[in-house]
Amino acid sequence: MSISQSLSNAVSGLNAASRMAEVVASNTANALTEGYAKREIRLGAQVLGGNGAGVRVLSVDRMVNEGLRSDLRLADAAAGNASLRSEFHAQLEGWLGTPEDPNSLSQKLADFEATLVEAASRPDSDARLAAVLESADAIATHLNSVSRNLQETRIDADQQIAKQIDFLNDTLTQIDDLNATILAERASGHDANALLDQRQALVDQVSQIVPVRQVARENDQIALFTTGGAILLEGTPARIGFTPTGIITADMTENGGALSGLTLNGMEISSADERVMGGGTLGALFAIRDEIAPDAQSQIDAYARDLIGRFSDPALDPTLASGVPGLFTDNGGPADPLSETGLASRIEINARADPAQGGALWRLRDGLGAIAPGPVGNSEHLSALVDALARESLPVSGDFGPSLRSSSGLAADLLSRVSTARQSAQSREIFSATRHETLNTMALSEGVDTDQEMQNLLRVEELYAANARVIQTVDALIQQLLEL
Repeated sequence: MSISQSLSNAVSGLNAASRMAEVVASNTANALTEGYAKREIRLGAQVLGGNGAGVRVLSVDRMVNEGLRSDLRLADAAAGNASLRSEFHAQLEGWLGTPEDPNSLSQKLADFEATLVEAASRPDSDARLAAVLESADAIATHLNSVSRNLQETRIDADQQIAKQIDFLNDTLTQIDDLNATILAERASGHDANALLDQRQALVDQVSQIVPVRQVARENDQIALFTTGGAILLEGTPARIGFTPTGIITADMTENGGALSGLTLNGMEISSADERVMGGGTLGALFAIRDEIAPDAQSQIDAYARDLIGRFSDPALDPTLASGVPGLFTDNGGPADPLSETGLASRIEINARADPAQGGALWRLRDGLGAIAPGPVGNSEHLSALVDALARESLPVSGDFGPSLRSSSGLAADLLSRVSTARQSAQSREIFSATRHETLNTMALSEGVDTDQEMQNLLRVEELYAANARVIQTVDALIQQLLEL
């Protein structure tokens, strides 16, 4: 080997060592950077004129396990979906209140029954009649509050859907732009790994909202599809459409045309089908707005209807004409079986018994239809109200099954259903979170190992020193030749 060849080999080795040191430095500096993929340098022989001329850097590759990354994205989407559902069920249980909670529906029913019993023992006491009215109003107000919270949750979900759709559209455009930039960088021979990291981070963000499959195309391009097969990016980004609604009431639904669904490039797609755009946070928000919250509202409405019906029985209060509501009303009137949706938001105390609305407390004792006070010692009607509350009957609406229940029993069954749904949702959340954490740990284990990088740096130093020694030796030989 000639001196010039030796010098060329050593210089190429120094260049390769320098590039390897840059890779080690980049890996070490970005060990904790989200979305950063470990780099590895690939070297090959350099040949000039058919002779070996040292070493050259073939490429700097991103080390990514695409199968694991795909599973992690799907797990991330599932964890976000389960978390939102679990959060809603926990909130609903809190709104109703558990039995030990002094502000729960169950406790307010118990207070109502207790005040009725106390008033029956002293029907002449206006203070005890006022306590009956107050406790009854507390039940109606509680149901109003739960219904209002449900609709506010639906409004919030609708607004969050709009924000996520805007984010999806913007992010898909950014990914498409990065596809074009990466193609241009590759064509010009530049390193595009940083752009690939950036694109990967954007795809991860998209997959939290809508679980996607990434498909590799030529020249480091990618296409994105939902797990249900909808095309989000293939050459050009899809355009997802959604129109938020400012106010949502219990009777408003997507099927009825009052709420917006989704469009994909102008074509309507089903927001209720988890296979198309569901599985992530977007699917959970649609489920809360269109399924879970309305189902909860229907159960609350069924309980309100049962409560109104218990005190509207003509046999309970002979002073009332047929069809006239009793102690509890639907906005002052009788409950309409054809307009039950949202009844819990409209239930209120009969104005005839409320002095604040022009009524009189003595009607709780003498009958809501009475035109004049009766004997102050008559507790018959108050006792009948106690019996009506405790009477076991079959709910005329709601999915409560065929069993007979008292009002407190029906409330307990309602809370039990909510608690069971909450526990089930939390179990799914724990499973999804555990799976995500396991996959994330596996992904991190394949990331940058700083100990390994320090060992690589030592090898780089050895390579640099060896090539530098060759150059020193060649320099010494040339000096000796010049001195001859």
